[in-house]
Amino acid sequence: MSFHLLQSKREWLRWTGIFALAIFPVFLSSCSGSNANTRAARASAPQAIQVTVASARKQDLPIYLSGLGSIQAYYTVSVKTRVDGQLVDVRFKEGQFVKQGDLLAVIDPRPYQVALEQAQAQLFKDQASLRDARLNYQRFKDLLQNSGAMSQQQVDTQQATVDQLDGAVRNDQAAVDSAKLNLVYCHITAPVSGRVGLRLVDPGNIVHAADTNAMLVITELQPITAVFTLPEDQLPEVAQHMSKGALEVDAYSRDDLTKLTTGKLLTIDNQIDQTTGTGRLKAEFQNKENALWPNQFVNCHLLLEIKKNVTVLPSTAVQRGPQGNFVYVMDSNNTVEARPVIVAVTQGNLSQITSGINPGESVVTDGQDKLQQGSHVVPHTQPPGTRTATNAALNPDENQTAPLVPANPSPGQHGHRGPPTQTGNQNRGTASQ
Repeated sequence: MSFHLLQSKREWLRWTGIFALAIFPVFLSSCSGSNANTRAARASAPQAIQVTVASARKQDLPIYLSGLGSIQAYYTVSVKTRVDGQLVDVRFKEGQFVKQGDLLAVIDPRPYQVALEQAQAQLFKDQASLRDARLNYQRFKDLLQNSGAMSQQQVDTQQATVDQLDGAVRNDQAAVDSAKLNLVYCHITAPVSGRVGLRLVDPGNIVHAADTNAMLVITELQPITAVFTLPEDQLPEVAQHMSKGALEVDAYSRDDLTKLTTGKLLTIDNQIDQTTGTGRLKAEFQNKENALWPNQFVNCHLLLEIKKNVTVLPSTAVQRGPQGNFVYVMDSNNTVEARPVIVAVTQGNLSQITSGINPGESVVTDGQDKLQQGSHVVPHTQPPGTRTATNAALNPDENQTAPLVPANPSPGQHGHRGPPTQTGNQNRGTASQ
């Protein structure tokens, strides 16, 4: 009986194994189908897109015109000697600031002192001869009138002698004045106030008035000027605003990041360069801190006007489609809408919007290439970054939680899925080309 029980148990185990092998593939198939359905459901669900946003706002928008320029000294004087002689004394130090009239150098004055004394002696001699000639002339004239003992010819001859000696005295006086002037020229003084450069001639050298090289160079740095260029199309507008008052000019460093100083526009050149199509403008800076030096390369930003209380947003938010400019506006549900806008002017990284957007609305400034109408987004406030000179001028407040102007626009800022369905009359103006 135990044998039959053992055989029955083995038969039960064998059928159980066969049943398990039969249903295992079905179980695996049902599990894999469930996972595929889950993945398909997830794929069909809308995905949130990571984007950067900023808010449109009301603010004053300064309009700048930017041009490349170089600094020029207000006055540049190459100081040379006006007399020949040995340089015996130098009274300045290299790099020293001097005032007009300060003594700079002395040329040996002894030869000119001797020449002055000779001229004075000759003058004294001729003056004595002139006095004697005048006395004789008066005697001859009296004799002619009273007794007729003197002829008219003798009187006239004596008159001519007086005139000749008078001319000689005048010539001697001029020689004396010339010798005194040469003595003055032996003491070289500063013709203008400014900064002395490097010494070009050392004491002990013989200098000549005909020398081509100067003894030193003085440049006036306070005030100082900058000459920069603007496109000829912008000059009439600049001239129009100049007639209303002085225009402010900011000088920035070569990399256009550091503001050096602020001055005012002096004038516009009287002609346009035909080869470049630009006009030259000159600005003046007080340069109290000596931040500007002659021949220094600068970026000049001319403040043309300030638009008061206008709606602005980052220029990176504005997209360009076949039907004009538009922006992606994010609503309270983090869903974006493609909305047409009219751009009045672009200044730096800010655009003035005259239609299509209201202050306080959030617009997408980065990640637009992945968006389309109705896309769901995950917004991130754009971080502060390094600001250019134009951005610094437009946004002086560094303490904003969400700066409006991004430092480095995303490479995909001009991409878009599709243009908005409604368009208006889009106009785009740029204040600075």
